[in-house]
This record gives sequence, C-alpha cells and structure tokens, in this order.
Amino acid sequence: MAGDEQLVRIGGRRLRITNLEKVLYPETGTTKGEVIDYYSRIAEALIPHVVGRPVTRKRWPDGVGTADDPGMVFFAKDLERGAPSWVRRMPIPHSTGTKEYPLVADVPTLVYLAQVASLELHVPQWRFDAAGGRGPADRLVLDLDPGPGAGLAECAEVAGWAREILLDMGLEPYPVTSGSKGIHLYTALPPGQSTEQASALANELARAIEADHKDLVVSSMKKAERHGKVLIDWSQNNGSKTTIAPYSLRGRPHPTVAAPRTWDELDDPGLRHLEFTEVLDRVEAIGDPMAALGFHAGGREAESGPLSAYISKRSADRTPEPVPANPLGATPHGELPRFVIQEHHATALHWDFRLEHDGVLVSWAVPRGVPHSSRRNNLAIMTEDHPLEYATFEGTIPAGEYGGGTVTIWDDGRYELEKWRDDEVIATLEGRPGGPLGRVRLALIRTAGEGEKSSWLLHRMKTDAAGRPQPEGIVVEPSPQADAPRGAAARSGRGRRGAHDKQEEPPEPSPRSGDLTGAGQSRPDRPAPARSPDLAKVAKPVPGSPLSLESLRPMLASSATPAQARTAARGWAERDVEGVMWVEMKWDGIRAVGAWDGERLRLFARSGNEVTHRYPELTAADAGFGPEPCVVDGELVALEPDGRPSFPLLQTRMNLERVGDIAREARRTPVRYYLFDVLAHGGDDLADLPLRERRDVLEAVAAASADPVAVPPVFDDVDAALETSERLRLEGIVVKDPGSRYLRGGRSDAWLKVKLTRTQEVVIAGIRPGKGGRSTTFGSLLLGIPDDEGLRYAGRVGTGFSDSTLKMLMKKLVPLRTGENPLVGVPALDARDALWVRPDLVGEVEYGEFTPGGILRHPRWRGLRPDKSPADVRREV
Repeated sequence: MAGDEQLVRIGGRRLRITNLEKVLYPETGTTKGEVIDYYSRIAEALIPHVVGRPVTRKRWPDGVGTADDPGMVFFAKDLERGAPSWVRRMPIPHSTGTKEYPLVADVPTLVYLAQVASLELHVPQWRFDAAGGRGPADRLVLDLDPGPGAGLAECAEVAGWAREILLDMGLEPYPVTSGSKGIHLYTALPPGQSTEQASALANELARAIEADHKDLVVSSMKKAERHGKVLIDWSQNNGSKTTIAPYSLRGRPHPTVAAPRTWDELDDPGLRHLEFTEVLDRVEAIGDPMAALGFHAGGREAESGPLSAYISKRSADRTPEPVPANPLGATPHGELPRFVIQEHHATALHWDFRLEHDGVLVSWAVPRGVPHSSRRNNLAIMTEDHPLEYATFEGTIPAGEYGGGTVTIWDDGRYELEKWRDDEVIATLEGRPGGPLGRVRLALIRTAGEGEKSSWLLHRMKTDAAGRPQPEGIVVEPSPQADAPRGAAARSGRGRRGAHDKQEEPPEPSPRSGDLTGAGQSRPDRPAPARSPDLAKVAKPVPGSPLSLESLRPMLASSATPAQARTAARGWAERDVEGVMWVEMKWDGIRAVGAWDGERLRLFARSGNEVTHRYPELTAADAGFGPEPCVVDGELVALEPDGRPSFPLLQTRMNLERVGDIAREARRTPVRYYLFDVLAHGGDDLADLPLRERRDVLEAVAAASADPVAVPPVFDDVDAALETSERLRLEGIVVKDPGSRYLRGGRSDAWLKVKLTRTQEVVIAGIRPGKGGRSTTFGSLLLGIPDDEGLRYAGRVGTGFSDSTLKMLMKKLVPLRTGENPLVGVPALDARDALWVRPDLVGEVEYGEFTPGGILRHPRWRGLRPDKSPADVRREV
C-alpha cells in the first residue's frame, strides 16, 4: 500500500523507506519506487560527478504535477533534521546561518535523497578542500539555453563551435542534454583555478562565440535579446551557483535526465532529451560518455578515508591506475570477497597480494610471490589500501610516478575467510580456472610494525580448511616483459606458468596526436597485448579428440537472394528423408568455434585466432557440456535491451586484450553464444554426418548448458523465417540442406545466407585527413573489395564513427602507413590527398546499394572485423 513503511538495508546501512507506490510523475505514472530504483542503479555513473561537492536539492514531496498544474517544489540546501546520522554532510556559512549540505559518495545516501523526493541534485564546479572550505574550480560549465524560437538543434550547433575553441585551448568538452531545454558543456580545468578565474574564462568564451555568430548566440541575460537565439550562460561557474548534476532526474512533467551524450549524437537531427529508463539502458550498454571527467576522489572525504594514502600518492592525469568511485571504499556486495595477485615490474620486481576487506583491497608487496611449499615462508610488506577497481587493473605506470613499472594480473578470484585480525589473516583462495594459483589455504602473520610498511610472513598452510593435506604449488617465476630489453628478456629464461603465458612481440607504436605520417617513434610505454595463436601454427590436439586446432575452421555460407533460397530449400526438402526445410536465423555477431575438453571451453574466431580470454563469462565458468570433449560451432552475440543482437555493441568487446578492460566490459556488455552445429564429440569426428543428425547430438550436448549458451530453434518455412527476422529486426536468415555434411574451412552452396540488412565487409586501404573536430583523426576511410584484378576501390566511409572509434582506428592505422596505393580503380579526386595504408584491416559497413561502377552508396561504418582477413572479403549479393 502507498502508506506502507519498510526498513531496508542498503550497502550496510539501515534506511526506512515509505510510499513506494506514490506517483511522483503523474503524466507517466512514475512512482517513488521507480525513482529510488533509478538512483540506486545509476549511482556508479552519477557519483563520480558529484563526490566531494555540496549537493543542493529540489524536492517535490507531492510529485511534479502536470504542465497545467505543477506540483509544489522546495529548494533545499540544509540537510533535514531527520536525516540518518550516516549521511555525510559539510557546513557552509550563509548570511542566514550555517547550513549542513549533504555529500553524495555512496548508494545509501542517494536512496535516502530519493526517499525524501529530492528529484533534482545540483552541484557547484568546485569541491571541498582538506580544511573543509571551498576548493579551486576543477571544471568549467557552459549552459546553452535556447530562447523562444530556438531548440536543441540550435544548441547542438553552438556546442560544436564552443568545442572547436575549447579543443584549440587543449580542453576536451563533454556534452550533456540537460533534460529541461538545452545543453551543458563540461570540461576539466588545469589545477589551481579560482572560481573567479573560471567565471572570467567562461565569460570570454561566451563573448567570443557571440562575436562570431551574432545571428544565433547571445551572452547577455536580457530576455528581450534572446528570441531565436541560444544564451551561453557562463555565470554558473560562480562559486555560489550550481548546475544540475549529470545523471540527475529533472522535475519536469516527464522523468527526463541530465544525460551525458556523445558528439555523434549531437549531429543527429532527431536529438531529444532522454527519460530515465533510456538512460539506464544506454549506461548499461555503452557506459558513461563523460567518465573521463568524473572526479572520483574528491574533497575532505578523500583526505580522511581509508583510501586517502592511495589518493595522495597518485594524480589521475599522470597515471592510468583507477581512481576510486567512492573515497570511503565500496559498499558490501553480498558475494564472496575478491582477491588479486598482480606481477609488478617496478624498481624491484614483486607481486602485489590484495584481499578485499571492508570495501577496499588490503594490500601487501611480496618480493617472491606466493610460496609454493608449506616449508617456506615469504616476506610480505603491507602497503596502502587500494580501491576495489584495482582488482582488474593492468597497465604501465609511467616512470617517475609512484610504483612506476608494468602491472599484470598473475591470478585473481574469490576467497573464503577464516580469520581476520590485526596481526593474522587466514583464508582459502580459489583462482581462475587453469590459473597458476589453483585453490590454496594461506596465512598472513604480522611480525613487526603496524599498518603501512609493517612486516608479515605469507605462509602456505599444510592442510586445507577440512584438515586434508594441501598439494604443493608452482614456483613463481617472473614473466618476460614486452617493454624489457630483448637481452634481458632472453636472459630471464622461461616465463611463468599459468593464465598469462604470451608470445613475445614488439610494442605497438604510439602515434602522436594527429600524426598521419607514421613518423612518430614507437614508445614502449605499455605492455604489448597478448597475441592469440594462429590455428595453423598450433600443433596441440583438442583434448580427447582426433582433431587438431588447425581443422577447426568453420564452414561458410554462400550469399543468395530470397528467391534463390526458396528454390534451393524446396529442392532439398523434396529429396530429404524427412521432407523438411531447414532455416535458421542469421545473428548479427561473430563466428566462433568452441573446443570443450570436459571442463573448460576455448573459443576460436573464424580467422583462427583464439579469443578465449576475451569472453570470460563463457570460458571462465562451466559451460555445462558434460564430461565428454566436443567441438561446437556458433555465433557470439551481444544483445540490446530489447533482446536484438547488435554488432556495434559487440565492437566494445572484440578488440580488448587487457584483463581489466575485458572484465569491465563483460559486466557492461555480456555476450551470449548461440550454437547451431557440432563438429566432434567424445573423440568422434561428426563432420560427415548429415546436418539433421549433427543437430540431434548438439541438442543433447547443450541440454544442460550454462545460461549464456543457447541453441536457437530451426524454422521449416523460408517465408515465415524471413518475416520473423524482419519483424525482430535481425540480420537475415540462413537456409541449409538438412542432409549436408560439414565442410571445414570451405564455402558451400549447401548453406545459403539471405541478408535483410545490407552489410558489406571491406578492406581499409587509405585515410582522408580530417578537418575541424576531426583534425586529429581522419575524415573518411578509403575502402576496397578484392576482385580478379586486385583490391578494387569501393568508395569511402565517413559516418558512423564515435570519438573513441576514431582514436582506436588511428592507433591501428598509423603503423600501417605506406607510400604505395594498394587500390585498383580509385578516382584521382578521391586519391588526391589520401594517405595510404597496408590493406591488412577488415571492417564492415552498412550501405544503400552498389552503383553500377561498384561503389558503395551511403555507407556507414559498423566496426572492425578482426575475426576476418582481407582474403575472406568478397562482394555480397
């Protein structure tokens, strides 16, 4: 009932919530319960933008009402007397007396504010300093406010002009559609700026843009001057003023949100404000576009919290290490606590041993790593607590910074705690499947000192928690470092065993911003990514199977029109023993052959590269295929919130190599494995069996498979399948001969693909330099499709790129620069300013049609295809 009260526990805090069914947005029926749910789910994205800042609120206890009958709103600075004692607060003197402002750094505080109907959260562009006073301005905001006769489209145009000026100043701006009328532009300020200096800078920016665009821009607050124009409100940088916080709800008739956006979105003529359900979906899908501007460790909290030592030793602009989302440590999550052991090639090689406890990673430096035997104890020195985000960190800390050197994850997992005292910790750790640690019971015993720099012994217990003898472990050995001199790497002998064995390769070049010539020198400033083995070079057989990995290349389908597919399907059905048509959905993902050894699933892309490490949600858990080894064929897909597979969404996963990046994106964009064939089972090669019989084996194998694995249904009617695919907005269908055998690595007319979405694989052959906002990347890519005469020019693509995609592609393309044109038939006009690259990379575009001359009309970039090689590319029907 509406008046019901509930006493709940959130993040270890007790909180009384009431009236969950009360409607706060009458026009949409949005309830207080939904508002609380929104703020609890958006907290991870919102908190970094408000932490350490005083929060001013607008409260609608009786709801926002309607456009014709608005609800009563209360402007609240002071925290309510009845607020829980655990809600952190800071005093600010006012002429009417000192007011206690709430500080938002955790989910319980956000939920409390939502409980008292604080729909809008406003913050200044400064944070509290260590003494509790107003700190310097750390970011600048421009509020682009449309006057009568103007709207979001005009604001977006002005935002583009402001962006060009800010970029020229070395400041990266981030747009936010305000959820009310206009757009906010945020950018980080260099350290030491006063709010007065920030206001003066914003004023000058506004005046400069107004001077160049008097027909559309005004910087004066006079309402009479604003008709048909966009006001650049620079005054919100005043230290006494606030701006709606990113991801805050708005008290409008509809539950819109101040939503961070991408610059590509601002180019969309259909740009509009987003409601809270849309924002939740997009954050889950793409993360926070404004994440780089989130000041995670801020204010007085950072100076006194458990992570204060960690924060004080690092600068976010000089080290890639994570900054904590909450300076007070994370809230409990109800699962077994985590551990991570990181190999750290700093001034002195050591292993960092970290255990999650009380919201942080309690950490020790262990020079010799985990002891392999109970007969030896290894020295461990306690270091500062680290944030939980550090559990997935891998990278290179720059020389000269604290802890400078390369960090990689040796092993990680969960642990079961037996004892935690100030001088003794006993726990059983279980690492990742196949990792070097395994399952082991360890003890840490303090021998001298207290707190940071105290000395401990790390001991491998003789027995497990049940009293059974523990097996010996491996001798921990350092791995060769990609950024070490080759002589040193060669002298290091053999690398360490376990989950991070990798081939040595030279570091990837790091081009300077805007360097299209490839003249920038390679810098070994980070470890080279692990290179996946080519199937043809791997001799190890699949466990329990007569197949070698070389033979795992998938069977390929030929392109066909709907009419061709219908004719073929009727012919196959007439001669099939069961007289059926066989039609499958075509999933918009990437092909993957899976090798199961009875315990672990390994995944191989169509190119032959192993991609097991990129999809831990599938490969780090029991796939449920049973004790017998098998080899399956299927598609890796990422799903939109409505359940539709999305290739662009999958792009966020396809090129990752670092463990931390993979773990983070796996949470944001989980991948599913849709199976449609089986090649081998129990040591038997099934390729010569007819498809219908292989399908029976596949369904038996996958009957108890894990949740991310599925065997989608088969249709028995081509037209019904086409209609379903079109209704569900899928990529198309695949029509198969039910009596066909599996042709490894070959393309066969026994499988016919019919595409509803026009997509084409292309080879990248050149770069057209960019201008304006793209001056540091590129304007378009020149594309080719192989034919009998070579790599035939197929046009260029300049749309569909996000900012992050532009930067990623530049990083990959600059090292491929060449002076030779690899294309056949490229017009002189398109070639006049082209910068050619070796045709090594394959991408995919959507397009309207091919011109009679073979040029793609209206292509739009979809993403790279690292699973395919240029030799695989052919023109689609």
